[in-house]
Amino acid sequence: MEDRTTSSDEEAPADLAIGSFSTHPPWVVDLPRLSWAREIDALRRLTSAEVPRMVRRRRLPPAHRALAVMGRLSQALAVWYALDFLPSRIHLRSSSPFFRSSSPSSYTGGALSRRLRVAFQHLGPTYIKLGQILSSGEGIFPEEVVGQFRLLRDRVPPEDLADVRRVIEEDFGQPLEALFSSFSHTPVAAASIAQVHNATLRTGEEVVVKVQRPTVAELVHRDLAVMSWLAPLLVGRIPVSALANPPALVELFAETIVEELDFRLEAQNMLDIARVHADLDRRAIVVPRPHPRLVTRRVLVMERLNGFPWDDVASMRAAGIDTAAVLTAGFAAFMEGAMLYGVFHGDLHGGNLMVQPDGKVALLDYGITGRLEQPKRIAFLRWVVGATTNDLHSQIAAMRDLGALPTDVDIDAMISDLDLDGPVMDPTEMEASEIAAEIRRIIQALLAYGARMPKELMLFAKDMMFLDGSLATMAPDIDIIAEIGKFAQDVAAKWGERIATEIGADFGDAATRPIDLDGIRASFGLAPDDEGLSYRDLQKRRDVIRKRMGRSYMRRGSSRPQP
Repeated sequence: MEDRTTSSDEEAPADLAIGSFSTHPPWVVDLPRLSWAREIDALRRLTSAEVPRMVRRRRLPPAHRALAVMGRLSQALAVWYALDFLPSRIHLRSSSPFFRSSSPSSYTGGALSRRLRVAFQHLGPTYIKLGQILSSGEGIFPEEVVGQFRLLRDRVPPEDLADVRRVIEEDFGQPLEALFSSFSHTPVAAASIAQVHNATLRTGEEVVVKVQRPTVAELVHRDLAVMSWLAPLLVGRIPVSALANPPALVELFAETIVEELDFRLEAQNMLDIARVHADLDRRAIVVPRPHPRLVTRRVLVMERLNGFPWDDVASMRAAGIDTAAVLTAGFAAFMEGAMLYGVFHGDLHGGNLMVQPDGKVALLDYGITGRLEQPKRIAFLRWVVGATTNDLHSQIAAMRDLGALPTDVDIDAMISDLDLDGPVMDPTEMEASEIAAEIRRIIQALLAYGARMPKELMLFAKDMMFLDGSLATMAPDIDIIAEIGKFAQDVAAKWGERIATEIGADFGDAATRPIDLDGIRASFGLAPDDEGLSYRDLQKRRDVIRKRMGRSYMRRGSSRPQP
């Protein structure tokens, strides 16, 4: 890698052949000259092997930290019980029309989430990171949890500049001024693991500098020891453990956070995802270039990219950007990367995305990256093909091979028990009690079959929920069913032969079968003869269900005996 590109304005940078980068680079990626990337595969294996040791349950946890964590969480629960839960029970029994018109969740779930969010903030980086992951799980976790923990994304106090300086100078062995001609005193972003500063190198390039918090690695190790000790005590006692028991959640969290503690792995993630999009010729995504030398375990210097904030849709449209095209192109790149290479960004949210004036998306922050090893990638590919050909058997088998179901699962029995091949049930035509009963039935059946949520599937589902939410502002009128069909046909045309070869003889010509979106329609509660579904229509359907469930809550509250 050269410190500066030697390409002229008319000539494309040489590294575009190996990555989906910007066309006006501060330097050109030269893989053999990346000093920090040597032995990166060994480093990744070593990091992964560290997880079982970190989550092994000890006879006793680190005493001081355990007491601090349990004290803070116990205090949050006690205050919630005394000031929120008990009063809500009294309110529900009150004859006051005001109280009877309110949902109990407004007193209990939301209040509990708020008090836990404050407790997590006081407990520091590990718990803030856990809260940030929960905040990205819209559609997976309850709305009040997502809403409250989203506040942890931008309410993390930054480290003092003196501490930032010390980390940089220790890792590079040089004074800050020897590296940068300017360095912003105020970070542009402060997260749980690190914070980001704008800077200019002594050689003139504008960069972003990501600096790890000084004591975060030690604190994460202690917190994981406490979590792994507490988790077995919570089995069956918290709602979030429905499809992944607390010990499994701790292990999943450890797998997610441990790689974030080494920025050399993040820099390699950037190059890997850039390569995937270049190989796919999906240039709608732009990845910042990591610096050839200025990358260590705790510091990552990278190319500075600019653009419109993801949620500033009005400014994008005023600049002539087709936001619907931006979103559909990003979705296609995300899906193809996961299907054909098993690599995808694992933490999509508005703070990690910017839209450039040409409509390309600058994708930032690669600390969490989904990686499907070859057997799981093939299973994921079979699942996608099964979904677009409405092959229930292949979808369940793929979930089994992805680790979401036991290896000995009876696929035919599961399809029957979950009534997956039965008539479509439209939730907007169901009573609230019927919807609740159906949800309980499905969850109980999944638990009975030993269903769980592996890390890769959790990251994928979380990203899909984010993209779903982005439809509301960026492309509310596109036909979701038609777009899925168009994507499936495009993939079949471009990659059908490769996919048919990779998924094997057991699936015959699955990749070349006609697209059958009845299964996709059923997942939205639509009948086979229902043609289109815009996001506005989908939101209306969801609002009907929410209101119906809310009225059911109020009826149950007002029907209680009066004091």
